[in-house]
Amino acid sequence: MSSDIKVGIIGGTGLNNPDILENRIEKEVNTSYGKPSDTLVCGTISGIKCVILSRHGHGHSISPTLINFRANICALKEEGCTHILATSACGSLKEEIAPGHFVIMDQFIDRTFKRHVTFYDQQPGSWKGVSHIPMGEPFSPYIGKILTKACKENGVIFHPNGTTVTIEGPRFSTVAESSIFRSWNADLVNMTTVPEVTLAKEAGIMYGVLGMATDYDCWKKHEEAVSVESVMAVMKKNSEMGTKILKTAVRLIAEYGDWTKEIKEAQDVATKSIML
Repeated sequence: MSSDIKVGIIGGTGLNNPDILENRIEKEVNTSYGKPSDTLVCGTISGIKCVILSRHGHGHSISPTLINFRANICALKEEGCTHILATSACGSLKEEIAPGHFVIMDQFIDRTFKRHVTFYDQQPGSWKGVSHIPMGEPFSPYIGKILTKACKENGVIFHPNGTTVTIEGPRFSTVAESSIFRSWNADLVNMTTVPEVTLAKEAGIMYGVLGMATDYDCWKKHEEAVSVESVMAVMKKNSEMGTKILKTAVRLIAEYGDWTKEIKEAQDVATKSIML
């Protein structure tokens, strides 16, 4: 096992419990892109150093549009994170992905329009150059395999791949929008995967997302349309299992062995994408 492994855990709605860590300490940090959404909670799981960051801040106080994604990823990079396990509450766009199912994302469609999407924006304090980061494989396949094994070990119903449409939010989709997303053969809709995934790749960090389907968005006839109440009801029921999957995934990362090659591979992709 590489001695320099550190796992960042970005907790989405209902899955940001710092109690899963041993030897917890909290750190207030700042970055060249500003403050992250919340304090970093540092500790260990299965002997592996971990850092938990609540994506929406304390008490879900930050709207998706206003999340400082760059500060969040920058803070985890500066803390030395080599892996990121993220969670996300999602609407399902397919009949077979029922509320309560887990999905391991492997592709995204970006429908955001108000966000800072790169560290390299030629502003004072930003990283130098222009990054043409490749996105053919946006999520780490290594993390995807870890999450797949973790889901199997916990006996949950899960889907080993899926495309998410990330919308700007904070409003939910219209029926017309939801129908368009379905016509694109997308599996999920959420509000936070982009630009988090692209920034993690620019930062040279292996990144994967465990999505939880909480509803059928608003496309399914004779089903209750998505609401805060319906989302939270499913999250409350399934957050304990989501937490178990994350803990299992960290243990599996520890058991994987030497991550030196995979860490270097992620860092090389980031470095070679920069034009100065």
